[in-house]
Amino acid sequence: MSDRIDWNSIENKWIKKWDEQKLFQADPDSRNKYFVTVAYPYPNSPQHIGHGRTYTLADAHARYMRMKGYNVLFPMGFHYTGTPILAMSRRVAAGDSELMDTFHKIYKLSDDVISTFVEPIKIASYFHNEIKAGMKEMGYSIDWRREFTTIDKMYSKFISWQFRTLHKKGLIVQGSHPVGWCPRDQNPVSQHDTMGDVEPDFNEYTVIKFRSGDIILPAATLRPETLFGVTNMWVNPDVDYVQAKVDGEKWIVSKEAARKLEFLNHKVEVIKTVRGKEIIGQSATNPVNDSAVPVYPASFVEADSGTGIVMSVPAHAPYDYQALEDLKADKRTQKELGISVDVDPVIIIGSEEYSGIPAREAIKQVGATGQNDVKLEKATSDLYSREFYKGKMMENTGRFAGMTVAVAKNEVKQGLMKSGAAATMYELVSKPVKCRCGTECVVKLLSDQWFLNYGNKEWKGLAHECATNMDIVPQDIRQEFDYVIDWLRERACARKSGLGTKLPWDEEWIIESLSDSVIYMAYYVIAKYVDSKSLSDDSINDAFFDYVLLGIGNANQVAKECKVPMQIVEQIRKEFDYFYPVDSRHSGRDLVPNHLTFFIFNHVAIFEKENWPRQIVVNGSVLMEGKKMSKSLGNIIPLRAAIKEHGADILRLAILVSAEILQDADFSFDTIRGIRSKLVGIFEMVEKCRKPQAAGT
Repeated sequence: MSDRIDWNSIENKWIKKWDEQKLFQADPDSRNKYFVTVAYPYPNSPQHIGHGRTYTLADAHARYMRMKGYNVLFPMGFHYTGTPILAMSRRVAAGDSELMDTFHKIYKLSDDVISTFVEPIKIASYFHNEIKAGMKEMGYSIDWRREFTTIDKMYSKFISWQFRTLHKKGLIVQGSHPVGWCPRDQNPVSQHDTMGDVEPDFNEYTVIKFRSGDIILPAATLRPETLFGVTNMWVNPDVDYVQAKVDGEKWIVSKEAARKLEFLNHKVEVIKTVRGKEIIGQSATNPVNDSAVPVYPASFVEADSGTGIVMSVPAHAPYDYQALEDLKADKRTQKELGISVDVDPVIIIGSEEYSGIPAREAIKQVGATGQNDVKLEKATSDLYSREFYKGKMMENTGRFAGMTVAVAKNEVKQGLMKSGAAATMYELVSKPVKCRCGTECVVKLLSDQWFLNYGNKEWKGLAHECATNMDIVPQDIRQEFDYVIDWLRERACARKSGLGTKLPWDEEWIIESLSDSVIYMAYYVIAKYVDSKSLSDDSINDAFFDYVLLGIGNANQVAKECKVPMQIVEQIRKEFDYFYPVDSRHSGRDLVPNHLTFFIFNHVAIFEKENWPRQIVVNGSVLMEGKKMSKSLGNIIPLRAAIKEHGADILRLAILVSAEILQDADFSFDTIRGIRSKLVGIFEMVEKCRKPQAAGT
């Protein structure tokens, strides 16, 4: 029955009527305004069902507020800047087979279209138009008069103004800081630059130097305070290590670690290869108490994790406890390697959470068996969290006795660093992280790099104030924002290649894509006048943006300097005053650790409190029939293809009703069929009511 209903025809009819009546064009009037924005798309692929959730939720919100009588502004732009488009262009030029399969099988692109993609702008332009068409077909109530791209000349002037403003406030600094790094592109990387949009987060490790004669066995740890409980060292007998001169000292580390240390500006000279088995049975000296600790074998030690050498604290580290128990029971391995295992756990942290050996109890709670059991990961995180927040150092830790773990951790580290018994190392959290060019990323200590100083305490205080007073939907996500604001530190804001705006005071650098996309909501007011040709970028300077966005200066002077009619200058200022601040910002949960929090930071730095954002709405992602969307699984459905097959109304309903906002929505064809059936029933009921009834019925 439903096949006779042409959903696309009905939808197109109403889309045409909306356009003819200019229903979604918002200009200042006597009504209360409501300004809704959503993260602008990156045009390096068509949008799929997963993207559709964020934009459909924002559109439903905008439509609801219109129904309540608000003058709703819901605009859209396109994010061209960064490296992903350049990386894709290189892959096209190289004939990358995986990318070609995606273009042909998923996106259904012709060879003629693909051949143009050797030019980066052709990629962006093609998918820009594709995404925009999909948004229109989905019925999004967007004011398209305000459309822009992030490589437009006026937008670049806007971003230059933003960065000069931050620089004057001392919030952009130059120095040496660790960053995610692509060795091939020789550029810092952020979430938008990596395959799968993985944020290259990293941890700071303390590398503790255990001496064995004139050799150092360095162990990287997140818990330097547990050094008092070290009973032995772990190495993997099947791994190739190297003896190397590191800053003049002889170290033994894995080959992978030697390479990582070079990126962290250590002077590394490899002398020879050393098999893991050769190190086992040796002993080293613990730098805090001069105790001798033996070197034992463990299969859980990974060559690409830390230095490839692990200090063993079996009382407080589940992996260490389990490996020690496994080795004690493995008499055959002990005999083959000529070792005798006669060490026991040393408890150095007291906590009401545990009555015996903490690591043993944590293992029992998760039911782990064997040192390669994945459950040990949970046991480790549970134990670490409990001891960090509730644990206290015991008498056998000397002058640190009685300190909380949170305090002792830093105190022990600083003491070791001061005495030369420790160094610092940075390690990516989620490995492997690959740049869009295909190269595996590392952490690099970058010198003379420009950074946004998100570690600034006063700036953090303002960000916390904004977040506290803001409506965050759902409330469950609020603590994530607080956490991110606290741990954010210096972040690279420029790179040497890619599309984008040049750093105004150092033009060999280009502003990166997660730094030029944090206050663009203000630009939507200006974009309308650029698109209508009422405003040209020719003579625009910082005084223009100071006046129309901050109210600094006077319209007459700005008009003269920028060669813009004073009426236009005043009109833009009035329009900004009317529509700002942002009433609701929609985005996916994956952007909480970066874009959404940067959005808060940059607004509080540049704008007065009355123009700080009022709400952030965060939604979960979309699964396809219970599975994560993935090209390898072949379950990515381009949005326009889904609209053509099922109709926009059916898709919108399926997206909106499938889950609570923060949950991952499970998109299924059973849901589609159920909604289609309901809509057919409504359609037929309306048709029946429209037909004239026979007399007496």
